[in-house]
Amino acid sequence: MSEGPRPRAQRRRDTEHRLVHDVDVWVASASPDGAPYLVPLSFDWDGEALLMATPADSPTGRNLAATRTVRLGLGPTRDVSVIDGDVEVLRTDALPPERGERFAARTGFDPRASATPYRWFRITPRRIQAWREADELPGRELMRDGRWST
Repeated sequence: MSEGPRPRAQRRRDTEHRLVHDVDVWVASASPDGAPYLVPLSFDWDGEALLMATPADSPTGRNLAATRTVRLGLGPTRDVSVIDGDVEVLRTDALPPERGERFAARTGFDPRASATPYRWFRITPRRIQAWREADELPGRELMRDGRWST
């Protein structure tokens, strides 16, 4: 049972905590013709963007490269942060080595060592919403146009 809606500042702190401490996120993408695709992927947050990797020829890899947009679901259904983001596609060798090392240490997976061709996907949040229960639906938008709401 909910203790009442959290203030916006608390929702932002909770979302930022998840970005720093969680390792996996649901990734919803769509093909250019609109076919949806949903998978969990590991990520690393650098304070500005989420970094993830997936095979270049996977449905998610193709969708992200083609549309350059994504929706992410972070956290459980009763404490979710939904992130709409813009996608930058990078070859695995285009990332600074220390950033790749950080990703590998955090996620336990290093796509640079895979025989399968991977790409990095850097997701810059454009819009973030967060809520637990129906009483938090009003005021759920924490970020709009890439800027945190006050």
